[in-house]
Amino acid sequence: MSTVATVPLDKMAAVYIKIRSRIAELTKTYDNEVEKLKAQQSEIASVMKDTLKEMGVRSVNTATGTVILTEKTRYFPSDWSQFKAFVEENHLIDLLEKRIAQATMAKYLADAEESVGTDKVLPYPVGMQSDTELTVSVRKPS
Repeated sequence: MSTVATVPLDKMAAVYIKIRSRIAELTKTYDNEVEKLKAQQSEIASVMKDTLKEMGVRSVNTATGTVILTEKTRYFPSDWSQFKAFVEENHLIDLLEKRIAQATMAKYLADAEESVGTDKVLPYPVGMQSDTELTVSVRKPS
């Protein structure tokens, strides 16, 4: 049995675009509603925070839930080049998150491939894995 579609591609493309447009409409409606609810939630949280601060407490038990005041600190460098130098000089690589910059890695691997057979061969990263997936996209006619 053939897996090739019996419906013409132009008809499938039209339906695909129609579905994508409907998804975009629904997503926009959803996002707008969620935004309104989050704004209300933020206002309430602000009042609760002020109330707990005025009371001089970190939490209050109520019949409908415990209100807790938490403190969260985020760290970020004001100068990435200085911070990178600090990390390198002090061998503190664990201060960084374990994530690969995808576009930079793709470029490095392409450069490494091109360097094969030259006097300056770039090493291939040890333990590197990749996952490539084919996807279909449909554009509206211009």
